[in-house]
Amino acid sequence: MAKFRYRMQSILDIKYQLETQAKIEVGKAQMRLNEEQEKLQGLIDRKAAYLEEGRRMRKKALSVNDLRDNRNAVLIMDELIAVQEFEVLKAEEVVEKARAKLTEIMQERKMHEKLKEKALLQFLEEEKAAEAKVVDELTSYTYGQRGKENGNGS
Repeated sequence: MAKFRYRMQSILDIKYQLETQAKIEVGKAQMRLNEEQEKLQGLIDRKAAYLEEGRRMRKKALSVNDLRDNRNAVLIMDELIAVQEFEVLKAEEVVEKARAKLTEIMQERKMHEKLKEKALLQFLEEEKAAEAKVVDELTSYTYGQRGKENGNGS
């Protein structure tokens, strides 16, 4: 029996490599998104600390400079949070693009795997037909040989 060789195996191998690379890219993008979200949470926590500090300062003796500094710190945190929220959105877009690319590559790989399966089934059918032909030829030959022996021996 002949050995099955898929003629587009190299393409399928490349699809596997591309899928692996795309998975790595999704992982990296997700890690960056997580980092950006952690930065954002850190900024939100710092703002909350400044707000709490401002509340405590208002309960104590009032110092205009301290209150002004606290208010400025809160305003700066608001700006930093807005910038960081934008960074988080950008990171989410990168993750989504990477996932879309991965999905596309996985679909292409699956398509090639189905083509390989079809090619294997066709190969097996051809092998079965070739085997049946050989069996028929052997049967015909054997039957023909018996006919000659019976015809000559009488």
